[in-house]
Amino acid sequence: LVKIRASQINGCGFCLDMHTKDAAQAGETSVRLNLVAAWREATVFTEAERAALELAEQGTRIADGGGVTDEAWANAAKHYDDDELTSLVAQIAVINAFNRLNVILQQPAGDYQPGRFG
Repeated sequence: LVKIRASQINGCGFCLDMHTKDAAQAGETSVRLNLVAAWREATVFTEAERAALELAEQGTRIADGGGVTDEAWANAAKHYDDDELTSLVAQIAVINAFNRLNVILQQPAGDYQPGRFG
């Protein structure tokens, strides 16, 4: 979900195509996939997922106002242990890097086949 949300914010169609199709193949519902952009108003996400999505948004929108707040970090830490937080932060950083690469290289969206990259 965090890869999808960061890719939405960054406007990376290729990553959105890939991660939504892979998530659907892994069993994620279309309702949840369609509501990622409106996660604050949606009732289909757990508190842990909301904390991860907030961390992903703040970690993605660093130019918009100062990065991740202490409140967002503390909320994520309530739901994830140190290893899980490390993994979450790494995933947020990596998807932001791939989003930027794909946007710069103008990778087209729409032709991705689920599981193509593993």
